[in-house]
Amino acid sequence: MAYNIADLFEHVVDAVPDRIALVDRDLALSFSELDERANRIAHHLAASGIGVGDHVGIYGHNSHEWVEAMLGCFKIRAIPINVNFRYVADELAYIFDNADLSGLVFDRQFAPLAAEVCDRSPKLRTFVHIEDGSDGDLAGLPSVSYDDASAAASPLRDGLPADRSGDDLYVLYTGGTTGMPKGVMWRQEDVYFALGQGIDAVSGERVTTEYTMAERAAAGGPLVFLVIPPLMHGAAQWGTLGQMNQGNTIVLLPKFGAEEAWTLIERHGINSALITGDAMARPMIEHLEEHPDRYNTSSLIAVASSAAIFSPTVKERFLTQFPNLIITDSIGSSESGFNGIRIVAAGQAQNSAGGPTVTPGPDVAILDEDLNVMPRTAREPGKMGRGGNIPLGYFKDEAKTAATFVTATDGRRYAVSGDWARWEDGELITLLGRGSTTINTGGEKVHPEEVEQALKDHPAVFDCLVVGVPDERWGQKVAAVVEFRDGQSAALDELADHARAHVAGYKVPRELHVVDQIVRSPSGKPDYPWALKLARGDR
Repeated sequence: MAYNIADLFEHVVDAVPDRIALVDRDLALSFSELDERANRIAHHLAASGIGVGDHVGIYGHNSHEWVEAMLGCFKIRAIPINVNFRYVADELAYIFDNADLSGLVFDRQFAPLAAEVCDRSPKLRTFVHIEDGSDGDLAGLPSVSYDDASAAASPLRDGLPADRSGDDLYVLYTGGTTGMPKGVMWRQEDVYFALGQGIDAVSGERVTTEYTMAERAAAGGPLVFLVIPPLMHGAAQWGTLGQMNQGNTIVLLPKFGAEEAWTLIERHGINSALITGDAMARPMIEHLEEHPDRYNTSSLIAVASSAAIFSPTVKERFLTQFPNLIITDSIGSSESGFNGIRIVAAGQAQNSAGGPTVTPGPDVAILDEDLNVMPRTAREPGKMGRGGNIPLGYFKDEAKTAATFVTATDGRRYAVSGDWARWEDGELITLLGRGSTTINTGGEKVHPEEVEQALKDHPAVFDCLVVGVPDERWGQKVAAVVEFRDGQSAALDELADHARAHVAGYKVPRELHVVDQIVRSPSGKPDYPWALKLARGDR
């Protein structure tokens, strides 16, 4: 059995061809229909000169075309590249050039910006635009519409590469919280076992040739999953691919909105919703609390969160509304894949340890500054690492590859993405935050996520970020950038006293900066450079 993304998808198609695979607005596609549409765009791209190893950018909001184009690229052994639809011209030009794009599939509304920067990407020659309801000018791009390209191409697998391999590449561009986007290069076999449900998150068992994709997909009826984050984000891509690998149905939310999310949950009988932390969870639960009788949510049995903080107080509010709800809080990164999971039930959402505390995934370790694997009895923070199925490195960046993918003193290679963590009772891991945002105040290290979680427990705080600002005495001091709830506020002393009940005294905020809205990416990741600039008063 080849652990290739296109092959794995086709195994499921052949097992459950008539089962609904994907729902996008009013369009519902069975697995066989999705396969045919992916074949069509694959044939078009191949006929346009896109070949093995070529990079094709996908630049748009969530849609069935986004998923089809991704699968179509894999089918011809090309590599889909996720492009952030919020990028301004300079950022877009950077990723077009850095990713060596040969093709671009894009929402029509983004044509002017794509046209402005495409001449800085000498390999870029193939353009396909998705009709998104906008009537904007194509700005001179030699683009064919997605519908026309698909209609003229074959729906069959005939003529597509038969020599796919688990060594074919998957590349995910990640900006993290700092720096320019970086392309994380995975072998498809490795990313399948790290993120694609190749290893069961609870049991730790691997899917093998003795238990094939087809058998797993055909077993039992499908669950219906709502993918809320943007597909340009790794959590959404693997939320989609991972559930399809099990024969489940994916419903896409084109663009996040709390009302829209609950409407889809009712309309499609959603069983599980994927979110990225508080950025989506808070507005969703507040909307439901304001309209408790508007939606039939009886089908919802689980909410899965990853990639951003899901605060205990927000989890408890979900569990108040849904006492039997299963909440899973996962940690991981684009560089390491799945690192751990926690299943939360009513009364269990609070966490005295600080950050999210999870059961570690396979091959997870904590390393000290000298790259020694720390024993599980250690209580000191270290850098989280993951061995086993990990990426090859960063695309076109040997220096960052060497810094992130290291060989520890035990002789094993680990992905160390910068997340700090510590062991709890030898069995659990508490995530403390990203090393690049760690605050050093008087020699004590403060991890922002730990303090943010404490502040978000305050009833007046809607959202916040914590950064370190210069201090003459301590080197740095903790500053909180806070978005309050409508009509509510709190003074610095009140917030500090509240935080002191959850974290050590040196971690409480010494400065308060109030903003109308916290800046986050569409996937909910914090924009720490923005918060630091604001807290410092930089212009």
